[in-house]
Amino acid sequence: MMLHEYFAPQPTPAVDLPDPTPLLGSLTQGVLEVFAGVRELDQLARWFSEEAYRKLGARSNLAGRARSARGVPPVRPVFEVLSMRQTSPADGVVEAVVIVAGPGRTRAVAIRLEGLDRRWRATSFAVL
Repeated sequence: MMLHEYFAPQPTPAVDLPDPTPLLGSLTQGVLEVFAGVRELDQLARWFSEEAYRKLGARSNLAGRARSARGVPPVRPVFEVLSMRQTSPADGVVEAVVIVAGPGRTRAVAIRLEGLDRRWRATSFAVL
């Protein structure tokens, strides 16, 4: 093993990881609150890979600018989780779709979790 590989995030098998269901719900709520402007993105940093975190930051900035342009103040989003579907395409990987309903709009949230360093990290996150 090369030295840089030794210090890189290490994959963790599913048997050594907790149930991902509570994390999927929490991440969905947290990201929707970030996009609404009522939560700081930094609060979610530990749960995201570097690349996914950067993409969320860019999307959050766009949402903030759009709110500002329309003169809409940040408001805590109200939504209900209608369903959550999970699949595991590989050991230590979970891909999920969370369907959330809010006032006037239902959305799908796609999340990929990977077991890294003995905990789940979101490596992909998309609000559709």
